[in-house]
Amino acid sequence: MARILIFYSPFGSGHLSASKALAAALRSQDANHIVVVEDIFTYVGSTLRGTVSNLYARLSERAPLLYEVYYESTDVDELSFAMTSNLLTDALYTPFLSRLAKFIERTAPDAIVCTQQFSLAAVSFLKQQGRINLPLYVVVTDFMVHASWIAPAVDGYFVAHPQTAYVLTRRGAPARCIHVTGIPVTLELLTPKTTAGARAAHDLPQDRPVISIFGGGIEPKRVRLLVERLLEEATLPSAAVTVAGRNRELSAALHDLHSSTHMTLRKEGMIDFVDDLVVASDIVISKSGGLIVSEVLARGTPMIIIDPIPGQEEWNADFVAGAGAGIQLRMAEMAPMAALGLLAEPERLAAMAAQAGRMGRPRAALDIASIILAELERPTM
Repeated sequence: MARILIFYSPFGSGHLSASKALAAALRSQDANHIVVVEDIFTYVGSTLRGTVSNLYARLSERAPLLYEVYYESTDVDELSFAMTSNLLTDALYTPFLSRLAKFIERTAPDAIVCTQQFSLAAVSFLKQQGRINLPLYVVVTDFMVHASWIAPAVDGYFVAHPQTAYVLTRRGAPARCIHVTGIPVTLELLTPKTTAGARAAHDLPQDRPVISIFGGGIEPKRVRLLVERLLEEATLPSAAVTVAGRNRELSAALHDLHSSTHMTLRKEGMIDFVDDLVVASDIVISKSGGLIVSEVLARGTPMIIIDPIPGQEEWNADFVAGAGAGIQLRMAEMAPMAALGLLAEPERLAAMAAQAGRMGRPRAALDIASIILAELERPTM
């Protein structure tokens, strides 16, 4: 029986999703394994949580160009400089770490896994101080490794792609510690599904292509314009499904839009069938967070990526476009033309779907779990 502690940070839903997927995979190996998933900011105080959360939101959402400058300026190549920079960041945590150290001591895990840089910085700093002495693993939840993912005292990195591993080794991380597994996605993605079955389960049309638009993180006016253009420009029978998630402004912005002559429109808010919808879709239009990209690729569905956050999401988009599994558009207004164009070229769309399937790693969570458990079972010298 192993006891694993997984820390995430509450900046974007992807880190929590990856943590939950890995937890489920660990428990699936043996029901006796104890897996604890925690928001690390619960244990470093509301002051630090509020400060970091507000800073992230203001930069990434309201000042993306400034965020890009910060992100790229802190992404240094040399391992020693990365370590020094991260140590300076870690030192800011010192006044806030006593409660975290006590929580780890009470939990008594056999290993700690971090799925975000803030949690990695805090746990790595505790380990460097000698306040904990446990295996520390990092699940990189983007397709490229920013320097903030590099920390001392890490026993294993789990990355999305061989290119990600290459960059990490070039920056000085030991190759023996790097595992190319993919980003952990829900185990549901291992369940075989058919397009026809997924459509039938959710009353989606069988006789026409389906375009799904995951717009919860995109500016509502831009999504509305995109949907308006799809409705106006469609000349062949097709369907569009919008998913607003928790974004009430987006739901309101789409409220008065309705099906057109050739395109049926279905509007959703929060849904619990994201995977079914991806399977049902011929094309997914979305931003490019590491988790949504991994989930869509795992189902072999081509993507049109719009409005990525500068930095990590732009890099994720480059991976998708570079692999031929989709396209990235800097102008969201071009998405309708691109989507309808792809539907008119079935051979090109099929080639993108094949590339997406080659990139997808639906077993990522199970592979990570197996490696961690095998290393914990290995006798120490």
